[in-house]
Amino acid sequence: MTAAFLALVVALGVLWRPLEGGLFVEHALMAASHHVQGTAPGGVADVFLY
Repeated sequence: MTAAFLALVVALGVLWRPLEGGLFVEHALMAASHHVQGTAPGGVADVFLY
């Protein structure tokens, strides 16, 4: 039980800096904007062609 608690504390400590710095949020925003950029021309064509 103590080893599991210690492992949890260590894992949260490792993730603390990226979470605090917003690394995961920044990565998600970049991935989402990249995905939207790839589909935006098709979406615009659909809107204006119909």
